[in-house]
Order: sequence, then structure tokens, then C-alpha cells
Amino acid sequence: MDIQSLPKISLHDHLDGGLRPQTIIELSDAVGHKLPRDNAVDLANWFSEVCNSGSLVKYLEAFDHTVAVMQTKEGLARVAYEAVMDLAEDGVIYGELRWAPEQHLAGGLSLDETVEAVQDGLERGMDEVADRGGFIKTGQLVTAMRHADRGLEIAELAVRHRNNGVVGFDIAGAEQGFLPSRHKVAFDYLASELFPVTVHAGEADGVESIKDAIVSGRALRLGHGVRIIEDIMFSRTDGDTDLVVLGPVAQWVHDREIVLETSPSSNLQTGAFAMMGDTMADHPFDVLYDLGFKVTVNTDNRLMSGTSLTRELEILVDTFGYSVADLEQFQLNAAAACFQGLPEREELMDMIEIGFARAQ
Repeated sequence: MDIQSLPKISLHDHLDGGLRPQTIIELSDAVGHKLPRDNAVDLANWFSEVCNSGSLVKYLEAFDHTVAVMQTKEGLARVAYEAVMDLAEDGVIYGELRWAPEQHLAGGLSLDETVEAVQDGLERGMDEVADRGGFIKTGQLVTAMRHADRGLEIAELAVRHRNNGVVGFDIAGAEQGFLPSRHKVAFDYLASELFPVTVHAGEADGVESIKDAIVSGRALRLGHGVRIIEDIMFSRTDGDTDLVVLGPVAQWVHDREIVLETSPSSNLQTGAFAMMGDTMADHPFDVLYDLGFKVTVNTDNRLMSGTSLTRELEILVDTFGYSVADLEQFQLNAAAACFQGLPEREELMDMIEIGFARAQ
């Protein structure tokens, strides 16, 4: 199965988690930032080691180095441009890249200047892909840090740039102890502006975090969301599942087709499904898919997980034995849930169906 050549949709990809190691080295020299390793291969290995700790908090510490080199217009634009080129090489036809502008002000840029710099890079990448005969469309997901107090300000920034590449809003960072309700004013504002929202929930915290993402955040999608499995009861006899009962939150997510932005490798690294086990075979993805939840496959952080969307799909095929038809369904789920207008979503779905039909 040549997965790389298949058209794919990426909904959960952190801009500051997908840098090329050599780019980090070159940009760090320009801004005087000290790195733990001084060559691209060793640096890539360092990120992999640090991020395989099983702790989301430890995992997030790796971003100190990537964020540090994204404090100038040139740095932001280069990272965004390279992200587009890397996604296109991986067969991605639509990618939403999320990042937190409030973390990129140390070099003196304003919030608006950071968004504009990223958009410049994204557009340069899209144009170059088109010039080479390819196709990719992107959108920015402007993100507020959930432990900070700038939610409304960042929400207003996102809406201000809704006609300049920003397609949605997110909150990210340490999940436990920082419920979405902390930013309720921001979410109220976004709702009043009819602006799409996805919320990190169900990764490092459980069902209450997911519920609050839906109630306070009006989330149309859940970033990861794998711990929704905690709201599902299974009754087994002699090794067979006799009865499956969805709890109220799981039922709501299921019935309203709220999309789960799962990231298999990252979920394993951060211990997001530790209650199920510590191998990929224990990931609740297959159970959720079988129960009819709208699952999607994503990378989260391509650098930290040493991955690509192709690799994530290959892992799921190897683990659960999925067919080409299953992979197509994951892409259709993502296309239907992306933060674009209906005509654009239908166009993406047509491209997926055509691309998968040619592969069979």
C-alpha cells in the first residue's frame, strides 16, 4: 500500500512541533540560542528521546527550543514555508497548522505581525507547490495558551485575521488543571462572531475536560479526545464484549459527530491512553472507530514524534489491519470537519475519492 501517494488531510499539526532539525540549528545561530545538540541527526534523536518520557509536561519542554528560534518574521515565515513543503511531499492536500502567537513576541513583533509572517510563509509554500504541479491548501489555527490569561485577546486576533488565512481558534498547553471555562469570555466572543473552535481535550485530562470543551468552548472538534474512552462501559463475558454503554459525554460526542483529532504516536508518547496500556495496540482508536465515532489521524508534532501523516497511517495499518477503504474514511472524516466552507470541503472530499479510486 503506497500510503504516501494517497491524498490526505491534516487537522492537528503544531507549527512549532514540525521544524526541520537543520532549520533549528541555522535559526538558533542567528538568534544566539543554545541547543542541546549541534548537528541535525543528533538533535533529531534528542527530541525523540525527550519526547518519549510518557509525560505531557516533559513532552512540552522540548518546545522551548523550537519556539526560541521562531521569534522573528524571517524565522516564522521560513518555518511556515517549510511546513507546507513537507506536508505536500507527504501527500497532504489540506493542512491546518496551529500555533500560539503569544509565544512569539520576544523579538519585538506584535501579535498581528506574527500572524502575517506565518501567512507569508504558508502562501509562498502553497504557490511553490502549485508551480511544481501539485496542490495543497492551508489554514492557520490561532491558539491561546490555556494557562495564560490572554484568551480573549488571542480570540480577537484570530477573528481579525479570518480573511488572511486564519480559519479557527484553539487552546493548548498543560490540560490538567486548566479547564476551557478559564477562557469562557473568549469562547463567548468567538461564538458571537460565528468563528470555528477546536479545543485540546481528552489528552492529559479526562471526561470533565472534554465536557467543558463542548459546553464552555463550543468545540466543533476535540484535540486528541482519546480519553472519551473513559466514558464508555464495556461488559465482557468469556473474553467477548456483550454490551457497550456510552456515558452522557461520549453519547453527545458520538451522536453529534464531534470529530476526534487523534495522533497515535504522540498519544503513546504522552501517556494519553495509559489507562488502556502502553503499546499502540492499546490505543482506543480502533474501538472508537468500530463504535462509529468520527476519528481522524494526525501527527500532532512531526519533529517530536519523528513522524509524518503517512507514518501514522502505516502504524495504524500495521497495528489494526486497516484497508485502503478505512484510510479513505479517515480522510473523508477530516475533510468534512475542516474549517472551510461547504464548497471547499466538498472539493476536498472529491479529491480524496478520486485519489483513492486511482490507487485501487
